[in-house]
Amino acid sequence: MRAYSIDLRERVVKAVASGLSRREAARRLDVGAATAVRWAQQWATTGNLAAAVSKPGRSPLEAHADFLLDLWTKQPDIALEELQTELLAARGVSTGLSSIHRFFARRAITFKKNPVRRRAGQS
Repeated sequence: MRAYSIDLRERVVKAVASGLSRREAARRLDVGAATAVRWAQQWATTGNLAAAVSKPGRSPLEAHADFLLDLWTKQPDIALEELQTELLAARGVSTGLSSIHRFFARRAITFKKNPVRRRAGQS
């Protein structure tokens, strides 16, 4: 989701400064009431309306990328549950299956398993 423009933020704060309640300013300018409250509060406390800059998160699994990718290279049909077990046994790292899935998805590696297709000889 993109941040609201600084222009809209300024218009909300000016509307509040001119006497409108924060909620009324939000209604008139079509933003959420909580958003208008936060912007007015941010302006009052910091004098700044800029959106917070956040750094993209980094997965704790990145520190174990070589280990995970090596496991997958040696056994391409390994299940996520097996990767989870190996990671805990070898590295002492406890993590969720969804975290492991996202780690591999970032590298365009998927784990789609369909035993019915495998038995039928289809791929």
